[in-house]
Amino acid sequence: MNTPKKIILAGGSGFLGTHLAKSLTDAGYEVVLLSRRFTSQAKTWRTAFWDGETLGPWCAELEGAQAVINLCGRSVDCRYNALNRRIILESRLKSTRILCIAIKQAEVPPKQIINAASATIYADTRGDSPANDESEGVIGEGFSVMVCREWEAEFNRWTFDTTKQICLRIAITLGKGGGVMVPLNRLARLGLGGRQGSGDQYVSWLHVDDFCGIVQNILNGNLTGSLYNCASPQPLRNREFMRCIRKAAGGLGRFIGIPTPAWLLKIGAALIKTETELILKSRKVAPKNLIHDGYEFRYADLNHALNSH
Repeated sequence: MNTPKKIILAGGSGFLGTHLAKSLTDAGYEVVLLSRRFTSQAKTWRTAFWDGETLGPWCAELEGAQAVINLCGRSVDCRYNALNRRIILESRLKSTRILCIAIKQAEVPPKQIINAASATIYADTRGDSPANDESEGVIGEGFSVMVCREWEAEFNRWTFDTTKQICLRIAITLGKGGGVMVPLNRLARLGLGGRQGSGDQYVSWLHVDDFCGIVQNILNGNLTGSLYNCASPQPLRNREFMRCIRKAAGGLGRFIGIPTPAWLLKIGAALIKTETELILKSRKVAPKNLIHDGYEFRYADLNHALNSH
């Protein structure tokens, strides 16, 4: 009987990580979650405790592993005050750094390290401008972009003899049971799911099953690149994106979607302690490298994605 290949998953307690851990476990991998606390899924996969900053007994789990997957990072769904800015940046840099140090010190290092990044690294793209791909995309400006650039720079400054490095620039990820779909569905059912701001800004998105599929294809050796935009090949303008959300959500939202102007979004964002950039920035991203390497999206169409299981 073959021993299951081991995957070390850091930052696996959130929406993305939980789906990925289940997907990998179902595919026959042994998943070890690096966590600061005990999780309810501990009977499904093992937990090794760490603080995301320092070396410890958890490092032994890396020996002979197939891959380390790092999804760590404080949520950006908050106000960008000085404290939150520091936590957002440091949570990404410190976890990436300590994992790379642990790999350097391993006697039998993992074959791969897959590090999360964000598609928000690209510039605000309006009108008929081409979508940003990995080779010709325009890098943007501002705090969020700075975080993305520093995050990738920390990852890329490390080099390994036998461990392959893969960076995933992940778009807004959709799926039932969590993530961004929870508040979007709630708004839509109440009839508040109209266009946000001008409605002309692009939304790049990815179904969580495709995220899991991309990772599994990397682990299986079907995707051999080092940088991938993880986004559907069909970005939509916000007005169309919200129309699809309303249709899928049902309720009052099926018939009416009250638009929210930018000035009202700014007031609302301040009240719920978040930033309008998460809604108003135009993200138009193309998964050029995934398509070139033959990845077939399970959910390329938004309506199909929203009505999945």
